Amino acid sequence: MSDRKYRQHGYQDSGEKREKQSAERPVKKETFGPRALQMPGTHTVSRCAQCGTLLTTVSEPVGQCPKCKFELHSCRQCTYFDTSRRFECTQPVPERVARKDERNECTFYSMRVRVEKETSTPSSARPMDARAAFENLFKK
Repeated sequence: MSDRKYRQHGYQDSGEKREKQSAERPVKKETFGPRALQMPGTHTVSRCAQCGTLLTTVSEPVGQCPKCKFELHSCRQCTYFDTSRRFECTQPVPERVARKDERNECTFYSMRVRVEKETSTPSSARPMDARAAFENLFKK
């Protein structure tokens, strides 16, 4: 390495020719083509329209939310519920349902199912506690 800051030729050169240093560059990975996606996985879930509780087992005769007791067979829980449409439904309903949060017998009813990203680590991959995680760090 040179003692000069900018490695320019000038009056302080000793006249010796310097040999170029052959520094091997590290081999880069393949840079052609699209990059690999590192996106979280997704899963489909049903949630209560009132409180957002995850509804795990929904049987055909739909009852109430286990947490807030909201009627699940209601317009607000339906896939076709849309506040900007006529009668607040995307299906051709013959008459308006007055109370959207009460149980009704609509023939177009379908439970709303959403696709959500998996943002948490599965419980099998989590350490049992902080002490075990710390000890696993320094295992021999």
